[in-house]
Amino acid sequence: MRKIILGLLTLLIFSCNRLKIDLPKKISINSNWQFKGIDTLDWKTATVPGNIFTDLLSHQIIEDPFIKTNEEKVQWVSKKDWEYKTTFTLTDEILSKKNIELHFDGLDTYAKIFVNGSLQLTTDNAFRSYSIPVKKLLKKENELRIIFKNSEEVGKNKANKNPYQLPEGNRIYTRKAQFQTGWDWGPKLNTSGIWKDVSLKAHNQVIIENLFIQKTKITDRVAKLNCTLNLKYNYVHGYSFEIFINNELVKIYKDHPHYSPLSIPFEIKKPKLWWTHNLGEPYLYNIKIIVKKENAILDSISTKYGIRDVKLINKKDSIGESFGFELNGKPIYIKGANYIPQNSFQNKVSNQHYEKLLSDVVVTNMNMLRVWGGGIYENDIFYDLCDEKGILVWQDFMFACAMYPGDKNFLENIKVEAEQQVKRLRNHASIALWCGNNENAEGWKRWGWQFSRTEKEKQEIWNDYLAVFDSILPKTVADFSETDYWETSPKYGRGNPKYKTEGDAHDWWIWHDSYPFEHLENNVPRFMSEFGFQSYPSFEVINYINQKDSIDLKTDAIKAHQKHARGFQLIDEYIGRDYKIPTHDEDYVYVSQLLQAKGIIMGIEAQRRAKPYNMGTLYWQLNDCWPAISWSSIDYFGNWKALQYKAKKAFENILISSKIKNNIVQTFIVNDTFEKLNGTLQFKIINFYGEELWSDSKEIEVLENSSQQFHEFSLAKVDRKNSVLITTFNNKKSIFYFDKPKELNLPKGELKQEITKTKNGFSITLKSDTLQKDVFLYTSTKGHFYDNFFDVLPNETKVVEFKTTAKKIDTLKIKTLLVK
Repeated sequence: MRKIILGLLTLLIFSCNRLKIDLPKKISINSNWQFKGIDTLDWKTATVPGNIFTDLLSHQIIEDPFIKTNEEKVQWVSKKDWEYKTTFTLTDEILSKKNIELHFDGLDTYAKIFVNGSLQLTTDNAFRSYSIPVKKLLKKENELRIIFKNSEEVGKNKANKNPYQLPEGNRIYTRKAQFQTGWDWGPKLNTSGIWKDVSLKAHNQVIIENLFIQKTKITDRVAKLNCTLNLKYNYVHGYSFEIFINNELVKIYKDHPHYSPLSIPFEIKKPKLWWTHNLGEPYLYNIKIIVKKENAILDSISTKYGIRDVKLINKKDSIGESFGFELNGKPIYIKGANYIPQNSFQNKVSNQHYEKLLSDVVVTNMNMLRVWGGGIYENDIFYDLCDEKGILVWQDFMFACAMYPGDKNFLENIKVEAEQQVKRLRNHASIALWCGNNENAEGWKRWGWQFSRTEKEKQEIWNDYLAVFDSILPKTVADFSETDYWETSPKYGRGNPKYKTEGDAHDWWIWHDSYPFEHLENNVPRFMSEFGFQSYPSFEVINYINQKDSIDLKTDAIKAHQKHARGFQLIDEYIGRDYKIPTHDEDYVYVSQLLQAKGIIMGIEAQRRAKPYNMGTLYWQLNDCWPAISWSSIDYFGNWKALQYKAKKAFENILISSKIKNNIVQTFIVNDTFEKLNGTLQFKIINFYGEELWSDSKEIEVLENSSQQFHEFSLAKVDRKNSVLITTFNNKKSIFYFDKPKELNLPKGELKQEITKTKNGFSITLKSDTLQKDVFLYTSTKGHFYDNFFDVLPNETKVVEFKTTAKKIDTLKIKTLLVK
C-alpha cells in the first residue's frame, strides 16, 4: 500500500524552493543470503523470499517433490533445523537516522534472529510481521543470522504438554499454512525459511504505520469519508497532513496537537461507486496522504480505494435464516469458487500467476472467491487485482478442520495475527466477509471428535473454540474494519437438516458419501459455500507427474498424486452411473473432466434457479497447489478443465436453465442484472441429425434480479435417447438433453475442421452433419482455447479462437463423447 509519490513530491519541491525531503528510508535485505543445516551441509546460496525446499532443490540436493514419487523422499527436510545468514553494508546517511528498525514481513515459523551476534527476537507465527529496533546494534558492516527450529518437533512438544489430544494432529499448535502438513488434494511439504521480504526502515521523525479509510455517508452527491492514520509515535506536534484524491489536493489538516491514531474527515463529490465486474465498473480512487512539518516532507502513504457498501444479509425469515450479500444497497447473486494457495512453495508464485488466474476468474463470470482457511492470507497483489478486476473476496482466517488450543500464549499470538491482517486488508474494496474458520464447528459436532472424552474435557475444548471464534476474531474485525464477520463455514454440518434453511452450507454428500448428482437438484441451501467433485488434470500435467510422453494412469507416481483415499474408486463409480467407462487412459481422463463438469454445473444451475431462496454458489475448488488429481477446475499448469469452460456459461448474468421434474421439462430464465429484459423465448427439439421434431415460442418479460419458470412440457412423446432441446432468448442458447450421456444414441459422424492464422493465434472452424457432443480440442502447442468441451449442432458452424504466440500449430486433435 505504501509508496513514495515521486511525481507529486517533485512537483511540490519545484513549487517551493525551501521544501525539504526527510522521508523514511527502506533498505531491502533480500540479497547475499546463505543457508545450511544446523548439523549438515556447507553454506550454500539461498533465495529470499523463499524456503528450505526450493533452496535445496536449486542446489540439486533434493529431487523435485512435485514429480514421480519424490514427495516421500524429501520428508527428512521438515524434520531438521536450518540456519540462514547474510551480511549488509550501511551508509553513514542511514546510520545517522534517529530510528532504525529491522522488519520481517514473514518468517516460517519458529525462528531466532541474531543481529551482529546478539539474539534480538524469537518468532512463532508465519502469518505475523515482526519489527525490532536495531539502531544501537548496527555499524557499517553487519551480519544477520536466523535459526529455524523445525515445526514438527515444536508441535509434538506442545501436544505432549497439553492435558488432552486435540483433533487433527500437531499442526494446530503452529501458526503457519495448515495445508503444508498434507491435505486430500495437496502434498506434505512442511516448509521453513524466510518466506517474505526482510528490510531495514530508517527515519528521523514521524512515520505512518497504516491507513484506514472509513465511510460515514454515501449519496449520489457526496461520499463523506474519514481517514484514520496510525503514527509511529503517540504524540506529534507541529505537523500538517495533506490529502490528495487522484492527485488533486482536497484537504489540509493543521490542528495541533496530534495524537495517534489521527482521524481526518474529507469528502469526494459525485462519487463513482465500485461494482463487481459483472454488474458495473470496479472504479478505484487514488488516495494519498503526505505528512509535513514546517518546510519538510516527512512521510507519505497511498492506497487505491473503491467506494462501496457491501453487507452480509443474514436475517430470520419464514423459512429459516437468509445468507447473501448486498452491494451498494442491491442484493447480488454470488458466483465463484474456493481458492487455495497456488503453490506449495509460495515464492514460486509470480505476479504473472496472479494476473492470469484472476483474469481467468473474470473471464469465467465469477464475482467472488473464497480464500480458504487452511492456506495463507494472500499477498497484497492478490487483493489489489481483485479490487481492480471487480472480484469480491470471502476471507477466512487461517483455521481449518480442527480444534485449536486455548492457552494464553496461543490466544495472544492469534490476537496479534488477526489485528495485523485485518488492518492490512481493510481498505480493499474486494473484501466482503471475514470468516472465523473452515469446518471446525462442523467437525466438532459431527466428525466424532467428542467420542470418549469426558464432559469436562469437551467443555474446555469448546470454550477454547469460543474464545477464538466467538470473541477474539469478531472483536478484532469489529474494532479495526467495516467488514462483516461469520463465525464458521458452514453454519450447520450436513448431519443437521437446518443446513438447507439457515446460513451457508457445504454439501459433501456428493463425493464423500457417494450420493448421485441429482441430489443437488433437490437439496438447495440458502448459500452453497462448498461442493465439489474430482477429475484428472490435463494430459500435460499427467505427463509431467509421470515424466513420460504418453498418458499412463497406472503408475505409482499417479497414485502418489491422488491424496483422497477413495478418489480413484469414486471417480470410477460415478463415471459408471452417467457414462460408458472408457478403456483407454486418454479417454478416461477426458470423461473424468466431463463427469466433474456435469455434476457441478447441475448444482450451480439448481442453486441459481432457486434464487432468491439461494443467493450464492462457490464450488470447491478453483486451482491446485501442485500437479494432482483433485477437485480443481484449473490445473497446476493453468489449463482449464471442462468444468471451467462450462462454469463460464453457467455463470453468465443471463442463464437459460431446464430441468426434468415428474416427467415434465421446466425451463427457467435467471437474470442477475438490474434491468428488465423483453424478448422471444424460442424452443425446438431436434434429433441428432438436425431434423426438427417440435418447436414453440412465446414473448416474455424477465424481471430484474430474478429467477422464473417460463415454460414446461411433457416428455411423454419425446424420444429421450435420440433428441435434444434447443432454447434461445436474446442471443443466449441452452442445449438440454433428456437422458444421461451413456443412454444417448449419439451418431458417428465426421467433424470437419479448418484452421486459419490470426493476429493472436489461430481460428478453428468446425462443422458436422450430425451432433458432436462435448468436443474437446487439444494440441501440444502452448496456448489457450477460448471455448472447449462444447457441442456442435448438426449443420451449424462453430468457430473457436486459439490464443498462442506460436507461428504454427502442431497437430490439432479432437475428442468427442464416445458413441454407444
